[in-house]
Amino acid sequence: MVASCKNGKLFGKKSEKSDVTGWNYNDKNQGGYQVSKEKEQRTGPGLVFVQGGTFTMGATEEDVMGDWNNVPRRVTVNSFYIDQTEVANVHYREYLYWINTVFDGDEHEAIRNGALPDTLVWRSELAYNEPLVEYYFRHPSYNYYPVVGVTWKQANDFCLWRTDRVNELELIKRGFINDKSLKNISGIAEENFNTKSYLTGEFQATPGKAAKSKKNTLKNPNGTPRTQVTFEDGILLPAYRLPTEAEWEYAALGYVNQNPMPSKKEGKRGEELVTNKQVYSWSNNVNGLRDTRKGSWQGTFLANFKRGSGDNMGVAGGLNDRAVYTAPVQSFFPNGFGIYNMSGNVNEWTGDVYRPLSLNDFDDVSPYRGNKYETVDRTSGKPERDSLGRIKYRMMTDDESKNRRNYQKADVINYLDGDSLLQGVTYGYGVTTLISDKSRVIKGGSWNDRAYWLSPGTRRFLEEDQASSTVGFRCAMDRVGSPEGNGRKTGINYKQRRQNTRKKR
Repeated sequence: MVASCKNGKLFGKKSEKSDVTGWNYNDKNQGGYQVSKEKEQRTGPGLVFVQGGTFTMGATEEDVMGDWNNVPRRVTVNSFYIDQTEVANVHYREYLYWINTVFDGDEHEAIRNGALPDTLVWRSELAYNEPLVEYYFRHPSYNYYPVVGVTWKQANDFCLWRTDRVNELELIKRGFINDKSLKNISGIAEENFNTKSYLTGEFQATPGKAAKSKKNTLKNPNGTPRTQVTFEDGILLPAYRLPTEAEWEYAALGYVNQNPMPSKKEGKRGEELVTNKQVYSWSNNVNGLRDTRKGSWQGTFLANFKRGSGDNMGVAGGLNDRAVYTAPVQSFFPNGFGIYNMSGNVNEWTGDVYRPLSLNDFDDVSPYRGNKYETVDRTSGKPERDSLGRIKYRMMTDDESKNRRNYQKADVINYLDGDSLLQGVTYGYGVTTLISDKSRVIKGGSWNDRAYWLSPGTRRFLEEDQASSTVGFRCAMDRVGSPEGNGRKTGINYKQRRQNTRKKR
């Protein structure tokens, strides 16, 4: 027994120790400080990993619209995750099913109605589009076609809901929440699972069997099983959200395919090189719209778009893109990151507030316009939940920010473009411009757009409370840990070599 005790553990198991105190981690006899054994971030459902890097954001061809709103600018994008496809009708109907089931009372009618997409966006004064109004969102034939008629606010709410459902299911699978909660999601609306409410202790879940088991790897300081998961445990995923404009454009271009020798595994060094400047999101014909590979695909269109005036589909017997309106979300060929329809099909919402000169003002790393800094509302002394079961937040006050060096205001949407720091630049919506603080960037081009808008560098905007038959969305997620992905290290780890002490003769 004595012989098998090494480093304070039985059977020679080495204990992790603090480099600054020498105390053991996960040891009830030395304070019980817990350090997670989870080392990597899981890839959430529907997502693909996008390895970040530097690229030239903005125009890749002539500015034929004369907007001057996408002047080329080199930036760096951190690694992140993004949906492989656009959110489809069947996915959004799943969201509505949950909303209608959980918020089923008369008092929640506004919530249920507020989540509905606007199917009337298909109407046009001089076109017969009533079949799309009636059937596009509901009929199973269109299950995997991109959802449209969704505002930016609705898309953002979908991301919040998706975060909670994914994290809730993970806790159930691991036995930290009772699996019976899946069988009946109806009940008190305020008592539905919310990630933030759970982490702050305001939502009390019924523990599952694994949480109470002695085999539970999560422990309290005294060594007993811990039923409440924290974010430090590495089990819960970061929030789903809308991608920033820079992230969306970077993911669309997929420049990893233009690297002749990328690093594909740990220890193998890659080239820092991009061989071609792409106009569209595909790499096999960087300046063209058709597939150039020999075979049955040769000459076929690489995206769903409008070829010319009055030509949205082609000629009977030889339809060019085989879609008059939208196409299924896995149509056409994926780009370098394995992402579908980043050019064509539908325009997509991004997280950014639109300004014509944002590319001139952006930070070099992780550029984004639209920050409004909030904090948990603790007016009553502790976090509170709203009628949806979500933690209440409030805007930070100028007084709370005045002594900071990195920002002095909570609402910085207009920073350097419309605020008091830049005299004479204001946005009088409806008077001198159509740009407002509710204008959100849309990108990618759609089934009803000419090829010019298929270039990821082009940019337009739509008000966040408006919708269109040509605008859909996809979700993104932050990447934590190594920027090269799971199983990879951060930084250059040089091996220590023994010096040659032999004297030369």
